[in-house]
Amino acid sequence: MQVFDVLPGDGPVVLGQPHGGTHVPPDIQRHLNATGRAFADTDWHITRLYEGLLPTATVVKSNIHRYVIDANRDPAGQSLYPGQNTTTLVPLTDFDGRHIWKDGQEPSPDEIESRRAQFHAPYHEALRNALHKAKAKHGVAILFDCHSIRSNIPYLFDGELPVFNTGTNQGQTCAPAIEQVVHACAAESGMSHVLNGRFKGGWTTRHYGQPDTGIHAIQMEIAQRAYMTEAAPWSYVPARADALRPILKKMLETLNDLALSGALTKE
Repeated sequence: MQVFDVLPGDGPVVLGQPHGGTHVPPDIQRHLNATGRAFADTDWHITRLYEGLLPTATVVKSNIHRYVIDANRDPAGQSLYPGQNTTTLVPLTDFDGRHIWKDGQEPSPDEIESRRAQFHAPYHEALRNALHKAKAKHGVAILFDCHSIRSNIPYLFDGELPVFNTGTNQGQTCAPAIEQVVHACAAESGMSHVLNGRFKGGWTTRHYGQPDTGIHAIQMEIAQRAYMTEAAPWSYVPARADALRPILKKMLETLNDLALSGALTKE
């Protein structure tokens, strides 16, 4: 199993998909308990949800499950949300706070470092290369980091999550126009939405989003009720997804047009 796949495009938009993979090497899976083996925190069907929406976009997707190592966490292990419940570089619990490893079989620091080098680093090398290639061709690159999550997770947040959760780390990871057009598309959809709410952009968005260098990043966290069932077997629901996909398509097409217009290189 490859650590990641790159679906190449020749446009300025790059889609990052760090949490859609479900592969766990057998020597790691045997240490997971029944809760861990349920994979409840997967960004289920994320590649299918975005497939074909912007044919010129490059897609970089991890095939490795986030319980092996989380490709959207700081490799140094620093929390992005100090004081709030979250999961770590190699999670010890699921999003409900339940332990995912068999007693006494949690990964050691040496094992975590091995996984970082084997799985985390290659994914980000591929993502970095895709962004640099897009910028070299167009003078600008936009990372659209694709995520989804269950709508109700009391361990992480109160109440029901809005459908669209746009994160730019309070506007720091992209030009204002990028944040504005994505949030406007969400608002025009009639679906619930928030900008820089509980999810302000993960490590990937914050790490690559350096507008002064011509590389912009924005995270979209979608509440899974909008396109699938939120319990095993985690089924894709075409009727729901078919209502959601045109909105995502408009977001991506608008970002692509914005990048090609030259407006971002003048800011």
